[in-house]
This record gives sequence, structure tokens and C-alpha cells, in this order.
Amino acid sequence: MRYGRMVLASLLGLSLTVPLTGMAAAQPWRDARQSPDRRAAELIAAMTLDEKISQLHLQPDAEHQRFVPPIPRLGVPGFRIANGPAGMGPADDKPQKPATALPATMALASTFDTDAARRYGRLIGSETRALAHNVSEAPDINIARVPRNGRTFEGMGEDPVLAGALAAADIRGIQENGTIAEVKHYAANNQETQRQSIDEHIDERTLNEIYLPHFEQAVTEGRAGSVMCAYPKINGVFTCENPALLQGKLRDDWGFKGFVQSDWGAAHSTVGSANAGMNLEMIDGTWYGDKLKQAVLAGQVTEQRVDQLLLPRFRTMFAFGQFDHPPVLTPLPTAEHDAAAKQFAERGMVLLRNEHAQLPLDSASVRSIALIGPFATQAKTGGGGSSAVIPTSTVDPVAGLRQRVPGAAVTLDDGGDPARAAALAGASDVAVVMVGDNELEGKDRPSLALEGNQDALVAAVAAANPHTVVVVKSGGPVLMPWASSVPAILQAWYPGQQDGAAVAGVLFGDSNPSAKLPITFPAADADTPANTPEQFPGVDGVASYSEGLQVGYRWFDAQGKAPLFPFGYGLSYTTFAFSGLSVRNTGDGATATFTVRNTGHRAGAEVAQLYLGFPAAAGEPPRQLKGFERVQLAPGQARRVTIKLDARDFSIWDKAWRPVHGGFTIQVGDSSRSLPLQASLHR
Repeated sequence: MRYGRMVLASLLGLSLTVPLTGMAAAQPWRDARQSPDRRAAELIAAMTLDEKISQLHLQPDAEHQRFVPPIPRLGVPGFRIANGPAGMGPADDKPQKPATALPATMALASTFDTDAARRYGRLIGSETRALAHNVSEAPDINIARVPRNGRTFEGMGEDPVLAGALAAADIRGIQENGTIAEVKHYAANNQETQRQSIDEHIDERTLNEIYLPHFEQAVTEGRAGSVMCAYPKINGVFTCENPALLQGKLRDDWGFKGFVQSDWGAAHSTVGSANAGMNLEMIDGTWYGDKLKQAVLAGQVTEQRVDQLLLPRFRTMFAFGQFDHPPVLTPLPTAEHDAAAKQFAERGMVLLRNEHAQLPLDSASVRSIALIGPFATQAKTGGGGSSAVIPTSTVDPVAGLRQRVPGAAVTLDDGGDPARAAALAGASDVAVVMVGDNELEGKDRPSLALEGNQDALVAAVAAANPHTVVVVKSGGPVLMPWASSVPAILQAWYPGQQDGAAVAGVLFGDSNPSAKLPITFPAADADTPANTPEQFPGVDGVASYSEGLQVGYRWFDAQGKAPLFPFGYGLSYTTFAFSGLSVRNTGDGATATFTVRNTGHRAGAEVAQLYLGFPAAAGEPPRQLKGFERVQLAPGQARRVTIKLDARDFSIWDKAWRPVHGGFTIQVGDSSRSLPLQASLHR
């Protein structure tokens, strides 16, 4: 029996903990009492050059897609990598195994809730480990510079403060049980068009103030075990061979101790990547296989450098217990995770419009529901590409509504014929129209407009039934030329596998909406910041970030443009009021205190948002999010909220972080365009 266990462990690439005699005495890195750094160094010292190089790149084969093979003689376990960020996507398994399809990360960003982000990450990390993988390639936190980006749904919106706070919490959740989180795509991976070759020209200030701070927070606060270097060039240098980013920022400035893995085929060199500090090549050994060995033999790369490339991953694996307790295939708690997926989806839905209290619907009075549209036929579990999860189960929209209101007749129409759909709507108590988009990795959207006849469908149904609710299932902003003609709009994003149950729960008031937009919804394509060919998708392989700091709501504010729905916006089934703002300097930072009161008749949550305006001479956008807090309140209840700002919040990038002096403006409210409280602060 013991022999069988040892053979099985060897075949699976597992490491068995043994007493400090015999093998352990000869292999001191098996001693768990030593530090991860020492264990990693001892292991590397015992390896041959060929063994070292075999551990620096993935080796897919007929049975494995994302795999670094084990070294049984040294007790090195196999290393398996899984996609994120909204559940376990394509991984090492062939075929891909089912997992819980969570709502898109954009929905998580809409919660403005770090506690929810940690629970979301914890679920992903637990399933990654249960499905016997070491790494979850999550979260994706690239700033939504271009809302038409095909991977907008994977990210956390357009603001680095929001993305940084949620990413750090998400990462902590993923890593709670020994799964390594891999934050991506570092850095400024902001379009799919020519993504593997585009050269992004970004000035130093914009790079440091907009496109790097949330990665810094992911490393310094989230303590991410891994970082994925991205496809594009930044100012002429591919990110996976960029020493200023991989060594200068990550390791020297931020103290990163983990490993850097390339995106799928994002490496472009051997010597350059090695010297810059890329630790693991994905997907094969094009650059870190035979070419690396030849570079070592030719003296272009030292073997000491090879050791330095290998050490961070081994150190991280030791620190996460993956040598001593490798992940083992375990059944998923599907019922528990179904319930969590439903809660995440409900928490992330944004109520954009609710005229005359159209919502919540009353299950006692609704007798017939016309369920209409191309996104009403089945659950929208996520976007396309490497983040696509094979769900463990699904709840389609019809099933969700029928389960929630069993006494009502729910009739489905796919919306292919607007006239037919309008006739159904006119004969029903309520019409629920589900429209949306299908974002896809590798392809940017041609426009923010809904495809096909969806706009005409909404207009026809709204004209036929004054009780029309539009549910939008999209990965990012969409244009809504019909917005003013429908009484209620619910932004559901990609709700995940519990789509039908979650949407029904919000429509009928089981869950009171509290989410806010993490990205601005423009009224027209031309209103977005990067709206020239030079900016996006670029000319002659160069994308100019000439909008500088004016990204997202910063652009709309600086240009005086009115969005369709602003950043931070979202309604509730109750109402809130803000009062009593008090601000004061505290050491190097400042403190703002104010009151939030629930002025309505049902319990709900408000997201209080603090925006800071710099002195004009600083050259910053008019206002920037610097803090937020989600506040749960009973009817009539009030709570005093305190948001603290540090010295960095009052600084700009000028070759280093430099504090600004002068008069600042602090504004507090429920969106970037609704800020009833204002105070001045001189520093």
C-alpha cells in the first residue's frame, strides 16, 4: 500500500512530507521549518541546468494545457495553471472541467465592496485548489481606457482607486487557502486590436497615475504571488522584457517577491526577458527552452541568472504550502457556491432608471410577464475567451421568473420579430426585455451600440406596454437611444450561472439594488476619451495615449460632456441623504467625516464616494475618486462615515510622487456627478 502511494505521488508530480531522516536529510528543502527563501535556494542548488530550464516554461502535451512537469527525484511537484477571473476557466485539464461561473468581474467592481471582493476571490481560490491547480490567473485589473475593448467585462472599470482596493481584496481571498493569485495584465493591456504588437505611447505621469497604481496595490496590499506580463509594448519595449516595469517598479519599488509569468505567447526574447526578470514562459519553451540553454552555454545569460529566475516561483510555492501539501482533486460544494453566485450577481446589478417606482415588481399583482429578447432565452454565464467557465449548472431567465412568481404566466419571445414581441408585450401585465452584447477576447467591439435589431425591439415593446423593464446583459457600456422611453433599466452585466434566479430576485425586490457604475456610460461613441484613430486602435502599430490623465469620468468632467450615466451612479429601492461634512488635515493626510441617512421605507445600502479636486496649477482632472464606503442602513437609520486620505492622495507624479500644496476641494456624494457635500482644505 505504501509503495502504491509513492508511485501515485510520483506520477501525479506530488510531494510527500517525510521525516527528517533518509531522503529528507539528503534533501534539506523538504524541511518545512526552514524559510521559503532558504528552501528554494537549497532546491535550486541541487538541480542540473537542464532541470532548471525545464521549470522555466510550460510544457503542454496531449494531456496537459498549462503545465510545468514535476521532477520526482527532487520532490518537485507538477505545477498547474488555471484561468480566471470570474471562476475557473480553461486550465490544465483536457477537457476543461466545470466550475462555478460567477458574474463578470465588472459586476464585482460595481459592488464597491471589498468584503464581497474577498468572498468572490475566496470562492475562486477554493475551486482552483479543489480542481487540483496551483494558480488562478486572476484578477484582471486593466483600466477600461477604451470601453469597446473586447475584455472590458473581465476588468474592474475605469478608476485605479476602485480597481486597486477591490483587486487587493480579491487577491487576498484567492490566496487564503494556498492558491496563488496572478494579477494581470501588467501593464496597460487596454485593447484587443493588434494586442500582440501594439506599441502604446504613454507619458510617464499618465503611466504612473492611471495605469500602475492599482497593480502596486495588488502587490503591496493584496500580496499577489504572481503577476502576468502583458502583450503590448509600452514606449517601444514589450512588457515581458521591460526591466523598468519588471525589476524597477515591481521588485525595487514595490517589493514584489513573487514570480512573473508571460501571457500566452507574450515573450519575445531570451536574453532580454531573462535580464528583465520574466520568470515563467507561457505557453511553451520557444524562448526559455533550448534557446535559453544555448544562451547560458554561450555566456549570454549566466547560470546564476537562471537560478534567480527560478527562485521566486519556488519560493512562492513553498510559502503557499504547495510543496508540502499539493492541491488534490476534491468535489466542489455546488449548492453552497450556487447560492454565493446568486448573491454576487444580485449585489453587482446596477439600477439605472426607475421612473414612478416601476420596480420592484409586485408578485401579488403581476399575472402575466412577456419575457422578450435575445438575452432572455438562456443564462448569460460570461464573456468569451480564456475567462469562459463551463458552469456546473445554469438557471435560465424563464426558469428564474417562473420559480419566483409561480402564479404568473411567463411567455418567452426571442425578439427576432419586434412586431410580434410588441403584440405579446401589449397583452401582458409586464414586459421584461433582455438585451446585451457578447464581448470576446481577441476582438474589440466595432461600436457601443447594441447589435442587430435590439434597439428597435426595445422601442417597439416600450411603445406597446408602459410597464416595460429593460435588463441589459453587457460586459461594459452600451448605447441606449431608448433610455428616456422606458420606465426601468437594470444593468445586470454578465450575471453568471445563476442569471435567471438573480435577475428575478432583483426585479421582485428580494434584493435591493446597491451597485454603482465602475465605468461611465456615454451617450455616443464619439464621446469616449480615445476617439481618434491615433488613440485607438492606433496608426502604423502605435496607439497614442494623448488623452493623458483624462480617462473615463475624468475626461467627461474635463471636457464638460454629459454622460448617459456617470461613473459611480446607481439607484436603489430606497433613498439616501448626505449631510454634515467635516474635513481636517491629520499629519501627512486628511480625514473627512459625514453622515449618510436612509430616508426611505426599506433597508438598503448606499455607496458613499469621496472625490478630491487639486489646485488648478497641478494639472489634474477636475475631480478624482479617492475613497468610498458601502453603508448598510435600516429605514430612517443614519451613520457617521469617516474616510481617510494619505499623503499619496494629495500627490502627483513628477519623476517621483511629489506632494501638491495649496487649496483642495473635497466632495462627497453618490456618484461622480452627484456630490451634495463640499468642503475646502488647504495644505
